[in-house]
Amino acid sequence: MFRNLKAVGRVLYGRNSFDQLDDVLSELRINDDSFVLFLVDEYFLGNDFMKRIPVHTQDILKVIEVKEEPKTKIVDEIVAEVKSLGKGSPVSVVGMGGGSVMDYAKATRLMFTNEGSSSLYQGLDLIKNKGVHCTVIPTISGCGAEVSMTTVLTGPIKKLGIKGNFTPADQLVLDPALIASVPDPQRFYTAMDCYIHNIEAFNGQRKTVMGDSLGNESLKLCREIFLSENSRTPENDEKLMIASYLGGLSLTYSEVGACHAISYGLATVTGVHHGLGNCIVFNQLDEFYPEAVKEFRAMMKNNNILLPVGFNANRTPEEIEQMIDVSLTLIFMWAHVCGPDWQKIITREKLRGLLMKM
Repeated sequence: MFRNLKAVGRVLYGRNSFDQLDDVLSELRINDDSFVLFLVDEYFLGNDFMKRIPVHTQDILKVIEVKEEPKTKIVDEIVAEVKSLGKGSPVSVVGMGGGSVMDYAKATRLMFTNEGSSSLYQGLDLIKNKGVHCTVIPTISGCGAEVSMTTVLTGPIKKLGIKGNFTPADQLVLDPALIASVPDPQRFYTAMDCYIHNIEAFNGQRKTVMGDSLGNESLKLCREIFLSENSRTPENDEKLMIASYLGGLSLTYSEVGACHAISYGLATVTGVHHGLGNCIVFNQLDEFYPEAVKEFRAMMKNNNILLPVGFNANRTPEEIEQMIDVSLTLIFMWAHVCGPDWQKIITREKLRGLLMKM
């Protein structure tokens, strides 16, 4: 049976389009008590950007720490805190930042209308009720969280997304001016998440013409940016924002692969950020994606990027086994990579060997 897929409802696009956010949200403020919940990346504390956020008197603004991957515990705490105020539910949850903050926004909005902990809904189509309105505004580009059907969360037991038709945001604001100040290494790591999305989507059992078409254009933009003489230009910021958007959409019609399956285990144990974790893993995946890994290394060299050396050198055997345990739970990813008999190929020994190279 074909799946009737849900995408982002509306997209506001263009340089300085962020300045129209108040107009967008005003359509949702149906009475004087209507309030918006703003979740803002801690990166902007003390930044002039904070003054541009259209916060009304009744609104709630929370600064979100992003030192670690999004956690179900934090989602639950945010929802409980807002509910304790007795104001009801927000008319929109607005996430402004990178993938972590956008995933927090997408997950938080669901938990105003679904009972219990967000950890109960880690998986496919477990959410039963539509959440409140959600607006996402990327201030760094690459992860595709702005359009994806998944909100990736680390719970008490596993790192696994809440995924389904209720997960995509209702409103997206794509303003290339917002990503101009991202530090070079972080910009590269997050952008490579987009590059890796495209490579993994192409190379697997679940590839489709729709996914390939979106991913091909995204990949073309990634190459134009990171193999160019100067990747840091306003034009390349705009290209990167669109590459992330298209790469995220391509995954709706395909699947991620070996890099993401392994990096989920890496992140669960070490807390490494998703973009950096993917780069550490992808650099060792010549067996799966030989030409792409070679190109990835050329992009690193062209942009003066050095990955951490010996990232897993001092991990205990127990930590390595835990990484393997998490990776092996991601059966959809491995089936995409190797087919239905993936377990004959992706053994604990193979994963252990790869992890010890990182």
